[in-house]
Amino acid sequence: MAIDTTPSQVATSALQALPFGSIIGGPLKAAIEAQAMAAKTSWNFIQEVGLNTDPDTGEKKTINVSFQFVKDGRIAQLNVPLLTIVPIPYIAIQTVDIAFKANISASSSSTTVENKSSTLDAGISGGGGVKVLGLFDIHADFHANYSSKKDSTATQDSKYSVEYTMDVAVKAGQDSMPAGLAKVLELLGNSLDVCDPKGTLEVNALEFKGSPSETFMLIATYKNPEGIFEPEKIQIPGQTGEVDGDSMIFNLPIKKEQTTSYIVGVSGSDKKVIVKTIDTYTDQTEREKARLQREMEDSERIKKMQEEIAKRRKEIDEANSKKLEDEQKKLEEELKKQEDEQKKQEKDAEKKNPNQGDANN
Repeated sequence: MAIDTTPSQVATSALQALPFGSIIGGPLKAAIEAQAMAAKTSWNFIQEVGLNTDPDTGEKKTINVSFQFVKDGRIAQLNVPLLTIVPIPYIAIQTVDIAFKANISASSSSTTVENKSSTLDAGISGGGGVKVLGLFDIHADFHANYSSKKDSTATQDSKYSVEYTMDVAVKAGQDSMPAGLAKVLELLGNSLDVCDPKGTLEVNALEFKGSPSETFMLIATYKNPEGIFEPEKIQIPGQTGEVDGDSMIFNLPIKKEQTTSYIVGVSGSDKKVIVKTIDTYTDQTEREKARLQREMEDSERIKKMQEEIAKRRKEIDEANSKKLEDEQKKLEEELKKQEDEQKKQEKDAEKKNPNQGDANN
């Protein structure tokens, strides 16, 4: 009796029929899809939390967190991109462990009963002749009977079962940040800026000095409270400017013999700076004229003073001279009086002693 290989063939067929591609590829495909969903979730988080979209242009801008603080005695404002201060979810599947177990059971039973009987009845008789080669004759009669009986009973039972289990363990966690996103966050971190809550307006100079034939270039920049340059908002009444990069440029004329004040302002803001143009050429000429005039006046004044001093000195000299003359005249009169008195005394003495006079003679 041949060995029944049906159970093994059934088990082999059942094992070959297992969908290993689906069993192993299914969890891997699910892991890849989950990773894609995690990446999409990170992107949605960045768009919804860290970016604003302009409904008109579709342009995306970062959302900044602004707060004010005191710096060097002044109120300052710090603008920080939101994406630099909140953690960005970046979940990644690190490992996928698949444990597969298949259990195939097959069994078979077979019973065979065979009964066999046969009857053979044979006889040979015959007549006839054939002369072979002219030597002898052969004569034969044939008669045969055959009967056979066979009983067979076969019973076969076969059963098989296939059972398999699969365990999938997925390990995920916060992955390292991609290089591109890290670079973006680095750039955003470097964009931290401390601003004036009312904006900052700066000019390259507050005074321009020159001659009336000259014009001076005023370069003005304005940074709004969010730290963004807005040169197009800078304006000067009566003057037309031109935007150049982050600045607005004005050409201011110098008016003859005038000091002109220009108010540099910002549209929609109370920020302003006063800039002056001064005609120093005319001013210098006037100052030179004034200096010469002062020198002339000083010369006239000195001349008058000198004349006054000379006149006064002359008057003093004349007064002193007259005084001396009067004193001289008085002295002479005094001397003459003394001389006359002496002569009188001598005459009186001669009158009293005439003889003495003769004796003396």
